[in-house]
Amino acid sequence: ARVGAGVGATDGSAEEAGVSEPPAAQLKDLQASLADTQPAGPLVSRCATLDQAKAVVTFLDAASERTLRSTVALTAARGRGKSAALGLAIAGALGLGYSNIFVTAPSPENLRTLFAFVLKGLDRLGFQEHQDYDLVESTNPAFGKAIVRVNVFRSHRQTVQYIQPQHAAALAQAELLVIDEAAAIPLPVVRSLLGPYLVFLCSTVNGYEGTGRSLSLKLIHELRAQGAKLGKGAFEAANASAAPGSSSGSGRTFREVVLREPIRYAPGDGVERWLNQLLLLDAGEALPPPPARLPHPSECQLFHVERDTLFSHHRASEAFLSRVWALYVASHYKNSPNDLLLLSDAPAHRLFVLLGPVQSAGKDAQGLPDVLCVLQVALEGAVSAQSAQAALASGSLPQGDLIPWTLSQQFQDPEFAALSGARVVRIATHPDLVRAGYGARALELLSEYFAGRMEPDLFDLAEDGANNKGANNKGANSKGANNKGAAAGDDCLHSEKLAPRSGLPPLLVPLADRRAERLHWLGVSCGLTGPLLAFWKRTGMQPLYLRQTAADATGEHTVIMLKSLWEGEAENGTSEAGAAGSQASPASWLAPFFEDFSGRLRALLAGPFKPLPTTQALSLLSPRLAFSDAECAAHASRGRLCTRADGASLSAHDLARLEAYTSGVTDHHLVADLVPSLAHAFFSGTLPATLSHAQAVILLHVGLQARPLEELSTSLNLPAAQVLALYSKALHRLHRQLRAAQKQALERSLPDAAKRALPRLELMRRRGDHRDAAG
Repeated sequence: ARVGAGVGATDGSAEEAGVSEPPAAQLKDLQASLADTQPAGPLVSRCATLDQAKAVVTFLDAASERTLRSTVALTAARGRGKSAALGLAIAGALGLGYSNIFVTAPSPENLRTLFAFVLKGLDRLGFQEHQDYDLVESTNPAFGKAIVRVNVFRSHRQTVQYIQPQHAAALAQAELLVIDEAAAIPLPVVRSLLGPYLVFLCSTVNGYEGTGRSLSLKLIHELRAQGAKLGKGAFEAANASAAPGSSSGSGRTFREVVLREPIRYAPGDGVERWLNQLLLLDAGEALPPPPARLPHPSECQLFHVERDTLFSHHRASEAFLSRVWALYVASHYKNSPNDLLLLSDAPAHRLFVLLGPVQSAGKDAQGLPDVLCVLQVALEGAVSAQSAQAALASGSLPQGDLIPWTLSQQFQDPEFAALSGARVVRIATHPDLVRAGYGARALELLSEYFAGRMEPDLFDLAEDGANNKGANNKGANSKGANNKGAAAGDDCLHSEKLAPRSGLPPLLVPLADRRAERLHWLGVSCGLTGPLLAFWKRTGMQPLYLRQTAADATGEHTVIMLKSLWEGEAENGTSEAGAAGSQASPASWLAPFFEDFSGRLRALLAGPFKPLPTTQALSLLSPRLAFSDAECAAHASRGRLCTRADGASLSAHDLARLEAYTSGVTDHHLVADLVPSLAHAFFSGTLPATLSHAQAVILLHVGLQARPLEELSTSLNLPAAQVLALYSKALHRLHRQLRAAQKQALERSLPDAAKRALPRLELMRRRGDHRDAAG
């Protein structure tokens, strides 16, 4: 029987249910009506609010139906008891006999409250620890002994197991999946978690747990639309045809529960409202719709945001800060109050916004422009040679300056830390304007700015400085303005008096009106994904570092990418050219670092980077795939183009085997031992040949990653026979280049008389071939 029958509305609104009693009285009535119902009665008695009780009943109602492809989504603000309701629902599912229950979240630390209420729910149902169940804690010190598994063995074996979001393959035997803080998990990952089992989905609609919630809300909208279209008969048909292990989210029934009544605070509590305003916990509500007229990216300009004015508590500044933070929250970044503190007063951080044309930029009633993109960067580098050498010698790198210290350690080059640069900490575009070109435009303008190609007029700069100084003095001398140093920034931080500031600079400053910090590079450190790698490469950045171990939370390898901004000798006359190379052009000083990185990557693709998608590995290497005949001939004249792993040249027997396979005489297994050497030679540039993108992917997959050829049929979406044909053509072109090199080496070793006879011998051979064919 359905445990929730007759309960009424489950969206937390007493008005919509047509009930006029206070929520507390309704909660007591609900608890009394379910007192004799198992397992709902004992669990509902543990609920603190009517909303929470109705949520638990809805979860148990869905669990009692035992239907495949059903989703229950729970959304609420912070402090409404979402995790507690999920924990009680899991305990109820165990009471209903569910055996394989999986729980996922960005980190086990997010599940402390959930597992605590799983145990409280089991206690209410009469389960005793050690006698009916036991607990397993994480051994990872980073998780702080968080519970990751509950083993129940009262009547039969039951398990509640934590899995990481990217491990969807472990859900083959799942009966129930609980996703807590789904908004902090990338949308494609959440989609991959949906399958032929019951899913409880929980998401925070404000607060820092709700980062990226616009993505999760898109999923909720999709599920709601599917549930509206799916009738009872269609749902039964979907259950009947559901294939085991399927991860598709199509054809799912959907229920939505909203918690509105607070538990942590009283209804309408001023403390909660103050905390939301102070830490921008409700900034997502400040995200405006995109402008009615979208400007072309080339028409947009980048502005520097004066942080003193941004955090001056002016009404317009506060509204603008909310919009900036709303873009952060709507993006994929994980936010915390520390990030807001870092943005407010970190000396090395800078904030930029991309706006449309001033004359046509959209503005709201407050007169605020439409923010299309936000960029936060951190200035790094300019480390003294003595400090860099001491840090590298000790093996312990200081905090901060992420890119300089990491690359200096990787390349063992202390002079790299002397170069100055900017690391892109965050780049966030309006969620409705993704892939519209605004992010690339912002980075383009930022590169020109830090490269010194937007130098302002020095006379105008001096005049503006004098005006600002006068304004500051005027403000300092005015009545009640006792913070002269606060506005001018001359006094020590400890002696600064907190008071309303006057004479602040404008909030938004065009880059052409501000002198730039002259930098040598612009870089980024992020998790490696296909779309992100393609985006950063389009902006002109090259990968220089790839972490060999994947992050536990995301399963992604950290990649550091750099773009050169340096076009001349250093102004201070230091030895920066030692780290950058002997030449001053941007391409020259980065090239040796990229070649070093490429060589390491080629060597590690068969090891720690073997699971890396082949297309990503190819994009990281960025090999040249097209060569002219003249270039191929020039390489062939240099001699050895390819060597075996032991350093020996390919023998005549090796070339004969290659010729036999590329002619279709033998199977590809005959040349499997030669392919790694050929792949290393091709991707290092010593064996040039014109290959298509698909052929390069196949060669890298088999030759560098040592993965089976059969895997490519699925990843390339090509028939197996076509994959083999492309593989054979790629080896044929490499073999042809090796034959050309062998021929030229033979010509160089012959005396002049024999060289003059070679064309006649070749002509006689061709005539003989024609006669044999005619005969």
